Amino acid sequence: MFRDEAVMVAIAGNGGPGCSAMHREKYVIRGGPSGGDGGDGGAVILVADSNENSLYKISRDFHARATNGQPGGNNNCSGLSGENIEVLVPVGTQVFDFERNNCLADLSEEGQRLVVAAGGKGGRGNARFATSTRQSPTYFEEGTRGEERKLRLELKLVADVGLLGLPNAGKSTLMNCVTSSKARVADYPFTTLDPSLGIIDMQDFGQPIIIADIPGIIEGAADGKGLGIQFLRHVERTKILLHIVDCSGYSTDEPVEAYHTIRNEIAAHSAELASRPTLVVASKVEEDGAAQLASDFFATIGQPEFCISAVKGVGLPQLKLKLQEMRNADEIDDSRG
Repeated sequence: MFRDEAVMVAIAGNGGPGCSAMHREKYVIRGGPSGGDGGDGGAVILVADSNENSLYKISRDFHARATNGQPGGNNNCSGLSGENIEVLVPVGTQVFDFERNNCLADLSEEGQRLVVAAGGKGGRGNARFATSTRQSPTYFEEGTRGEERKLRLELKLVADVGLLGLPNAGKSTLMNCVTSSKARVADYPFTTLDPSLGIIDMQDFGQPIIIADIPGIIEGAADGKGLGIQFLRHVERTKILLHIVDCSGYSTDEPVEAYHTIRNEIAAHSAELASRPTLVVASKVEEDGAAQLASDFFATIGQPEFCISAVKGVGLPQLKLKLQEMRNADEIDDSRG
């Protein structure tokens, strides 16, 4: 099950109390104070892990609770510190304070760690309070309480390419043909119900390309209709948008209308996202009359002609190389600032 939002409570351990004790040893008449310090409480730590791809493990009433520090002991023995609790989350998880709604961190790199609840400090034992004028203190400190914090987690998938299109535009078929993803394919709307990641293996031509497929967007998505808009955050991190338009002639949506529907909804969601480098691709051109329909479509929207047939394998090698070219150009622009 895919979940891209979750709420959790992080409860750190309390610090252990210090100890009040006097040193007792044979032939030692007046042993001084020897109470040790309490151990620190354990912390709650979020860790970004590339093996995680969903927040579904964090249930609705999820509480991450670290253990308390142990009390100090005699003979200046310090108490054991509580064990930290590490919660693994997907790379791309944003962490928000639930009450203030401010972003605490963006865990966008593998292995990145965030202490969301610090453990309490252990209290000092009475040995800490001995002075030249107060040689036998009996008082000690209690440990401090660990932090407790309610958090909201939001996942934004990290990918090079964001795959966009109306329902049944051919996105899932394309994903299956160019990546190791096994997306559901059928002739009904919303075959893609959850966002998914796929990897295009470029073999000897460069680094793999990570592509994110989201549920098809429909008109009115920015106002909450359909499935796609709730997942648009997952393409906000992508460098390139790959916009698939069905030019088979069997679609109930004309290609030009379908194209503008997606562009309008993307712009309504985010002007910055709408300005992202975009490759528009006509799909299903193996159908009768589709090639001419695609040619007319590209002439109308003023975009370079790029056609594919995922089921026939037509145009797929060129598509991979074009995406690589666009990604490399984007990386050069980033390096120039």
